[in-house]
Amino acid sequence: MKKLLLCILLIISCLIKIKAQLKISSTTSFNANWEFVKDIDTTNSARLLSNISTPNVNWEKISLPHTAHIEPVKKVKEQWQGTCFYRKYFTIPTVNKGKHIAIKFDAAMHEADVYLNGKHIYKHLGGFLPFYIDISDNVLFGKSNCILVKLNNQDNPDIPPAKPIKDLDYNYYGGIYRDAWLIIKNKIYISDAVQAGHENGGGILLHDEEVSDKQAKLIVKTEVNNDFDQQKTVSVKINLKDKTGKTVATSLAGKQLLKPNSFGSFTQNLTVNSPKLWSPSHPELYSVQVQVLENGKIIDEQTFNTGIKTFKFEASGFYLNGEKFKIVGTNRHQEYPYIGYALSNNAQYRDAWKIKNAGYNFVRCSHYPPSPAFLDACDELGILVMDAIPGWQFFGGLTFQENSFQNIRDMIRRDRNHAAIVLWEASLNETDMSNPYMDTANSIVHRELPFKDVFSTGWKDYAFDVFNPARQHLKAPDYWKKYNKNKPLLIAEYGDWEYYAQNAGFNQTEYQNLTKEEKSSRQVRGYGQERLLQQALNYQEAHNDNFNGNIVGDVNWLIFDYKRGYATDLETSGVMDIFRIPKFSYYFYASQRNTDESRPMLFIANYWNDPTDKVVKIYSNCDEVEVKLNGTLIARQKPDTGINTNNLKHPPFTFKVAKYQPGSLQATGYINGREVITSTSATPGKPYKIVLKADYSGKPFKAGTNDALFVYAYVTDINGITVCDATNLVKFSVDGSAKIIGDKTGNAEAGIAPALIMGMDKPGKVLIKAIGDQLVPGNLSVILH
Repeated sequence: MKKLLLCILLIISCLIKIKAQLKISSTTSFNANWEFVKDIDTTNSARLLSNISTPNVNWEKISLPHTAHIEPVKKVKEQWQGTCFYRKYFTIPTVNKGKHIAIKFDAAMHEADVYLNGKHIYKHLGGFLPFYIDISDNVLFGKSNCILVKLNNQDNPDIPPAKPIKDLDYNYYGGIYRDAWLIIKNKIYISDAVQAGHENGGGILLHDEEVSDKQAKLIVKTEVNNDFDQQKTVSVKINLKDKTGKTVATSLAGKQLLKPNSFGSFTQNLTVNSPKLWSPSHPELYSVQVQVLENGKIIDEQTFNTGIKTFKFEASGFYLNGEKFKIVGTNRHQEYPYIGYALSNNAQYRDAWKIKNAGYNFVRCSHYPPSPAFLDACDELGILVMDAIPGWQFFGGLTFQENSFQNIRDMIRRDRNHAAIVLWEASLNETDMSNPYMDTANSIVHRELPFKDVFSTGWKDYAFDVFNPARQHLKAPDYWKKYNKNKPLLIAEYGDWEYYAQNAGFNQTEYQNLTKEEKSSRQVRGYGQERLLQQALNYQEAHNDNFNGNIVGDVNWLIFDYKRGYATDLETSGVMDIFRIPKFSYYFYASQRNTDESRPMLFIANYWNDPTDKVVKIYSNCDEVEVKLNGTLIARQKPDTGINTNNLKHPPFTFKVAKYQPGSLQATGYINGREVITSTSATPGKPYKIVLKADYSGKPFKAGTNDALFVYAYVTDINGITVCDATNLVKFSVDGSAKIIGDKTGNAEAGIAPALIMGMDKPGKVLIKAIGDQLVPGNLSVILH
């Protein structure tokens, strides 16, 4: 009896395993258990690529996302460029024989040759968009397979952005720096839009029509591949669900006969009653579930989020869901210190979270397509997006142009279903493009998306639907205020170059060593209060002045400091530094959000440690602010007025103090006469201790994803007040399933020393320690989930 029971249990166990292996489709992470090597002799690369044992090559065990080289924050030599190799062994169970097997890379920089079991099977050019490799006919089942990816990120005039790194205003880092996926499906499956390569097709394509708050029509086109040698009859079912999981619309397409080794396209309409419309203030998302059916059974399925909205750009403004909407945006480079582009998905989300909390409702992806995880975060958080192709001040030959056109197609095919995207920058930024190039680029956008209210954009006033120059492309004092053509105008960059080089044009290298004058917007936190206030004033002045003209919005340069190929110093016009620590200008923008969009905010932009101080600057979205010094009332007043405030939602508050007294400034904000927020700034004492804080920005520290978390060591006095001019040397250490990436020791800047902590595979408690000479050490326990 016991033996019989044991046999039954074994049979059940096997059936469960078989059922798991025979699931309709699976897309699983392919990030773990890679090996990596660079800077090796590749003169006999054929042997290297075909010999799995690879003698005399020391492979490093890594996981994705991964950067090919840990770079210093400040460039001490040229960024690493060269050839590197990634290798992974994997096994596909024999039960999957006869299925569609593929590997997808979300991005790898930037020339990729892929080998499977020693055979070259794929080549991809371009470092910012995905490539999808069907390995169904090449993979071994039930045996070990070896995939090897050879990458080269050296300058290449045919691969956009193509400009050599030493002359480029940003860097492109080597490595497989985004996710990789293993895809196993039935041989009847929803195609991959990029791999399919079909204009206005491939994968799943949806768009809205006849949208109002009463009703909306969602049109979904699905492309289904049939890789069998015989014809198949299938149908497609779509379920639309709201955020509670309730199905609000459904559609079942009629059956369609798919020819052997071909594909079919299904177009379905769904009507949504009383739709909840997507907007930055209410980023309502719906779940779209697309199922492929054969004989009534689900054989493939995809689910993703989308939003329902209506929008249009006109010369008179940008209109969202029928109402005029003021775009207040920023530019973003995706770079992190040390690891370059190799951000985890949670780190991508944290960047978007910071953009939202800085007060922006729009982000320009400068100057290349971002991670899918970043776009997902923008959908969820409510940030409008300008998606952009790779390009900056370089126009190449015919091969370059064809590759650039392919970038446009692939960007749109990858990103077209995102709720947040309202503009397609199918333009090479600050590049002297030919008219035929621009005509073709604009045409590609509209052929890929032949719908109403689809908008291309470019920095030249030609071909594109929306004109997006930088403020400095014309000179002071008018800039773009006299632009009167019947075309939407969006200022895509402002606040940096016009203050840094006084309209020096595009000859960047000639001005790279200009003295960091106080009037520049390129200020680091350590330069002190006056320069940080100057940066904030520059942004305030430019932002306010832009709206004296007829524009749909403006986009400042930029949110985060970043590295450039052509200069040794950082580009420091970010409202946050490269470690994502805010400068004063961050709080200026944060104050421009109404309290119905966010909570009341108030920031005292004064360290109150300088005896010459007689002015207190406050950024707040309150109606009135009251300031007290050591308990004595200084004033209660309305916001500032003047030529730099007439277009601001919430101008700053400036208070004059008769005489400086060390101690405590207390500011209280009022809305409609009611006290809503209080903040203090106190004169710091001498450095005494270290206080550690982790920057979660809306996402937990996640194991098994190469999640990178910023930890900040605040040098404080005995009362916990940050010593704003402290430069103490701080040394970090970590115990637990995490490691420090980059520098473990560094000087505090404006009282804060940052470190980058990367989580390992095993969840658990991570203890972070920081010590400094003559300082009480800091300890922080974080949970790696």
